Amino acid sequence: MHTFSAVIERCPETGLLVGYVPGFPGAHSQGETLDELQANLEEVISMLLEDGEPALESDFVGLQQISVPA
Repeated sequence: MHTFSAVIERCPETGLLVGYVPGFPGAHSQGETLDELQANLEEVISMLLEDGEPALESDFVGLQQISVPA
């Protein structure tokens, strides 16, 4: 079993959710709902893993909020 962290954003132009796995080239997709996006990402990642273990370009560490004066 492989587990990857995905970053999810909403595209302001289309309203679609866009997700990608940091450091994993080609591991990105979109969907109208979180469930659809997750299914799409699982499919893409499964196809990419058919070529063997990925050589990740970076490791996802986490998210951090930064506050600056308004």
